[in-house]
Amino acid sequence: MFVGHIAVALAAKRAAPRTNLALLILGSQWADTLWPVLLFAGVEEVKIVPGTTVMTPLDFVSYPWSHSLLMLLVWGALFWALYRKAGGNRAALVLGATVVSHWMLDVATHRPDMPLWPGGGPKLGLGLWNHPAAELIVEGAMYVGAAVIYFRITRTRDAVGRYAVPVLLVLLGAAWLGSAFGPPPPSVPVLAASALIGWVFFAWAWWGDAHREPA
Repeated sequence: MFVGHIAVALAAKRAAPRTNLALLILGSQWADTLWPVLLFAGVEEVKIVPGTTVMTPLDFVSYPWSHSLLMLLVWGALFWALYRKAGGNRAALVLGATVVSHWMLDVATHRPDMPLWPGGGPKLGLGLWNHPAAELIVEGAMYVGAAVIYFRITRTRDAVGRYAVPVLLVLLGAAWLGSAFGPPPPSVPVLAASALIGWVFFAWAWWGDAHREPA
């Protein structure tokens, strides 16, 4: 799941209207933002195995520090603690919840490879990636619905606010469809490096959202 996580951030803007969208996206995508760094460090492991699921060739061998439920609860608590003073307790709780939401959405799409905690234990996954039509409909509906919520609860202050976020959402949607229908990545390092490009989208989201305000 990719734009489904972005959908969580867009919808979370309703509960935390003064929190920049980029920070909410960082929360909802924290697991996938940390993951490529841990891949490069050799702490976590993924293999490219076409056929692992219908929609993705990635075999997530080990990613307990970025994707286990326990660690996402820890990361969410850290986001809450760091943002509480600047954003207030309510917004900090919303931000922390976006971090934890990543595990729940990934459980829906992944095969049973989502760990509950580091070091072993059961792994969960409902396998929606093995049902492409259903996955695309569910995730696409989440994305479009959350975008509608975002644009209803914010209003533009200038031309940047009018165009920056919509263009960003179109590009993210195109990247999602490209990954769903495109060829597998050529190597794990290329995969990890392409995941780090997401930092550009965080900066773009911050810029665009800073030119909008609560409606």
